[in-house]
Amino acid sequence: MASTNKKSHTLKYNDGATQFRLRLITSLLSSRPLLLRNIRSDDLDAPGLREHEASFLRLLDRMTNGTRIEINATGTQLRFKPGVLLGGDVEHDCPVGGGLGGGEVRSVGWYLEGIFPLAAFGKEPLELTLRGVTDGTSDVDPSPDYLSASFIPLMIKLGIGSDDDTQPPPSLRVTKRGAAPLGGGSVDFYCPIVKQLKPLELIDFGKVKRVRGTAVSCRIPPSSAARVAHSAKGVMHRLLPDVWIHTDVNSGSRGGCGPSPGLSVLMTATTTEGVCLSTECSMNHNVQNNDSTNNFQEPIERRQMELPEDLGKRSATLLLHEIFAGGCIDTSCQSFALLMMCLTPEDVSRIRLGPLSQYAMVSLRLYKEALGVEFKLRVEEERKRSNGDDSDEDDEDNFGNDRRRNGGQKTVVCSCLGIGYRNMARAST
Repeated sequence: MASTNKKSHTLKYNDGATQFRLRLITSLLSSRPLLLRNIRSDDLDAPGLREHEASFLRLLDRMTNGTRIEINATGTQLRFKPGVLLGGDVEHDCPVGGGLGGGEVRSVGWYLEGIFPLAAFGKEPLELTLRGVTDGTSDVDPSPDYLSASFIPLMIKLGIGSDDDTQPPPSLRVTKRGAAPLGGGSVDFYCPIVKQLKPLELIDFGKVKRVRGTAVSCRIPPSSAARVAHSAKGVMHRLLPDVWIHTDVNSGSRGGCGPSPGLSVLMTATTTEGVCLSTECSMNHNVQNNDSTNNFQEPIERRQMELPEDLGKRSATLLLHEIFAGGCIDTSCQSFALLMMCLTPEDVSRIRLGPLSQYAMVSLRLYKEALGVEFKLRVEEERKRSNGDDSDEDDEDNFGNDRRRNGGQKTVVCSCLGIGYRNMARAST
């Protein structure tokens, strides 16, 4: 429950399941009912909510008290009346494909990404256990390893579990790996409660000082993870020496992982200013190969698995692109960071971002409508070398400092005035 004086009129949307999780989150945080219409009404074969969306609604119902969810017979309309966040011990089984509307597989990261903004505002600390797919869907969903490396440091910067000696900081631990599509994995997420967030000031980028990573394999030869790590280090060692990539090999014996094979890698770059940028990618099982020819000397289109060396190079390249963008958080974390800035005290919060993603742009419109927060966006270009009377050495130093601060291209400084959101469900004693 928020302490803001927002009117309790219903948030109404006619574009179906667009921003499904984010609209439910803002409804809970603003204590405003939500109405979604035309949820895949044009899909004649499988209209309405998908299985993972219905599962997310069940998870929110377990985490809250007094929440009312009404879905019509066809599943194309949803009425959501938010209740009070409780927290506590929650266990949930995430579907691994099939069910309502087909076989779309969403990992536990898809659910965690929707729970993170709500976790610190319950009556009790949240201890959440999710079972399902943990790896292999990085193209569409974040993995628990990525969320632990990217989202949790930002939560600590916002004051969640940073100053309270009685409660440990938020943590996310993978207890069992489960690759797509059959899953079988499990994760444990803990988040302490907080009365109010801290203003965020994240402007200085710094210089990259180290790169750490983890190559995860499930039910494939252990050498594949080592080949991924070696290939990724070969790219990063051209730029800095402090690169270390661990291998996490999981075999099927003794229930070490789920039944599906998989290979993925996570890489995190840390700067001198404490900025952490993370990227991840998983093995592509449908790589086109036109090397073979038939009797007519025409290329034969075949599909095969991506080589571990190519996966390592691709992961290193993604991280370099993220560093070059110049933001103080990675692109996939932009929407979450902007939402948490809306909830900060009535003080100015600022953050430097790289190019805004399309999802972040649409999220800004939602935050303005649901929470009444408008962001000020200022584009800062990379400073060029000065042509004044300074020496060439000074010019080189200034140019290096500017590139360190802006990451090499245009960045966007986002600032806003928080709504002063308070956790009213927290016990006062």
